[in-house]
Amino acid sequence: MIIDFHTHIFPPEMRDRRQGYMQDDALFSELFSSPKARIATAEEMTSSMDEAGVDLSVILNAGWARHEDCVRTNDYILEAAARYPKRLIPFCAVQPRAGEAALAELERCVRGGARGIGEMRSDTQGFDLADKQVMGPIVEVARKHNLIFLTHASEPVGHLYPGKGMIRPATLYQFICTFPELNIVCAHWGGGLPFYALMPEVASALSHTFYDTAATPFLYRPEIFKQVAETVGPDRILFGSDNPLMSPRRVLAQVESVGLSEEAKAMILGGNAQRLLGWS
Repeated sequence: MIIDFHTHIFPPEMRDRRQGYMQDDALFSELFSSPKARIATAEEMTSSMDEAGVDLSVILNAGWARHEDCVRTNDYILEAAARYPKRLIPFCAVQPRAGEAALAELERCVRGGARGIGEMRSDTQGFDLADKQVMGPIVEVARKHNLIFLTHASEPVGHLYPGKGMIRPATLYQFICTFPELNIVCAHWGGGLPFYALMPEVASALSHTFYDTAATPFLYRPEIFKQVAETVGPDRILFGSDNPLMSPRRVLAQVESVGLSEEAKAMILGGNAQRLLGWS
């Protein structure tokens, strides 16, 4: 089974770049103001999954600055997953600074079938991941319902790209240490965080941390699959594409190209996701 742990869908009306989303949300504008930036609906997502041979996809929301935008897009994600229950796994977004409204929205999404929170963007949403006062209640609800927390991550070096942001390994590590029992997925290889697991004290803190492979061809050579598998173990890597930004086939080709064992490939392509989601 192949599970793509990092994809995005949006309501069809968001394709109209004349609408207020471009003006109201700086991150959405940065990512999608260009007509070349693809925005996929649920139907287009499942079609692209069929073309790539992907069985299931985690459909992520985005790190909206406004609580109201989180609610609106959560509605679409939950509705899409209800229409395609054997293909789409819903994650929801919240604005932690909304306080009780964010907690109520998170509970509503859990009732609607959400399995996680993400893709969160503390840098553009304006909160500190390690702030116990802001994030503590969110994490408490997540732990209560066994939700997975998926956050964007980016490298402190290298080329710039739309949406790169400022969620660096040091920020992630502080978050992980503040909430050590939370199951955390760091997108885009955690901005290089796995390499710090060569430090014993760091490795011991990362026992509940996973890394998705979204947009790897934009970021790293294919050898990263073997390097991270050797450093933190293949059981901590989740295949993700960032579909529709990138076809899953490109990342799948990388997985096949580096000589991983069949056991390691099975873990990365779906086994780890099933275990993290609590499926037998």
